[in-house]
Amino acid sequence: MTRTGPGDSMEGMETAAAADYLVVGAGAAGMAFTDALIDHADVRVVLVDRRHGAGGHWLDAYPFVRLHQASVFYGVASTLLGGGRTQAEGPEAGLQERASAPEVSAYYDRVLHEHLLASGRVDFRPNCEYEGEGRIVSRVSGTVQRIDARVVDAHYLSPVIPANSPAPFDVGEGVIVVTPNDLVHLAEAPSQYVVAGSGKTATDTCIWLMENGVEPDTIVWVRPRDPWMLNRAVVQPDPAVALGLSADTVQAAAEATTVDDMFLHLEEFGDMLRIDEAVTPTMARTPTLARWELDRLRTVDNVVRLGHLRRVERGRLLLDDGEVAVADDAVVVHAAAPGLLVRPPVPIWGEDTITLQPVRAGFPCFGAALIGYVEATVDGDEKKNRLCPPSVYSDSLAEWARLQTLGYRAVQAFTADPDVKAWADGVVLNPARVPPGGLTGPGVDDALERVRRYQGPGMARMAEFAALAQR
Repeated sequence: MTRTGPGDSMEGMETAAAADYLVVGAGAAGMAFTDALIDHADVRVVLVDRRHGAGGHWLDAYPFVRLHQASVFYGVASTLLGGGRTQAEGPEAGLQERASAPEVSAYYDRVLHEHLLASGRVDFRPNCEYEGEGRIVSRVSGTVQRIDARVVDAHYLSPVIPANSPAPFDVGEGVIVVTPNDLVHLAEAPSQYVVAGSGKTATDTCIWLMENGVEPDTIVWVRPRDPWMLNRAVVQPDPAVALGLSADTVQAAAEATTVDDMFLHLEEFGDMLRIDEAVTPTMARTPTLARWELDRLRTVDNVVRLGHLRRVERGRLLLDDGEVAVADDAVVVHAAAPGLLVRPPVPIWGEDTITLQPVRAGFPCFGAALIGYVEATVDGDEKKNRLCPPSVYSDSLAEWARLQTLGYRAVQAFTADPDVKAWADGVVLNPARVPPGGLTGPGVDDALERVRRYQGPGMARMAEFAALAQR
């Protein structure tokens, strides 16, 4: 340990400390893991993040963003996000509430202080970079601390968002390029907006502009790929709804001849949505979308499909496959960051590091909480890895089929353990939990029958689409 005397700089001073776990990243995954871990094991945790507080990318999010899914599916297992309320009015009446960015940030701050820190078993190190081998460095003071603990990597799949990444195109002199965060601070309105991006951030941006009085014909949407999106009405905290979506998915796969055909079947079932019915999407990150949002997005007619934007100049856009004229005063909105990273799955329990990844298809908060619970209650990394094989995020249609296949196999694995299954069925974060009284409600019998009939051939076809070995 290095000590300093009066007047010495604190920079470079190194201290040592011991804990059971060093969790790197206080975003959604790191918080969900830590919450479940300390609730089921008597351990000490050091939680470190380069940001000033807990919440990860939500601390950098654009102010008009909302969760694309129901609030109850997000956060940590011990503390419900929101009130579990159904919206009583507005275009999403009847659907579950979705938290805004300020609500999510406040929630994580409350969980950090009132649950994790209040337990006396979690220490938080904000404004710190993790440099490997247990070494964390303060971005404020320069002090160094080495933590002797098992490392939990909670940023392997951390999202990259426009607010913290440069625009992926060159910018000519005099062109105004902003992120969605900056839109709320514009001093005067341009005659035209150019929205660059195909995903949720771009759709949010277009809708926010129109909700604030911008006419659709003044929006130029550079959409290099068209996306498939899930109908928000079929991703709700109702186990019977989840069962219906599962039945639709395996039936669509079983009856499909190609991966495109599978998505078209899901569209016929009302599960998948696409903005332009004349274009077959090639992107399948599948955020949820409400039908009212779909209707608004379809009013934007000036859609540019000439590949990715490479350079913007006053009055024109240069793309992979051509160029387009725009207004000289056009404001270009950079909404083209990759978001959730698509990286190869690795064993969650490695030799030295626990690497947080989704387990069931999607729903990363549930996956991280599940990993925390299994770490706290199951002995042996080999068994833990059998119970929780990692899933992936998706970008293309084939990758979405892979996500579904790996997620299905993971559900089979962790529900085979009675204790883990009982915990998962009691966690609201799990969209497919089975309540104590079993599944009831309209359509349940039909959905169960379809799952029994199509699950085998459907998952086999899904694995074929994903180029995965059959099991």
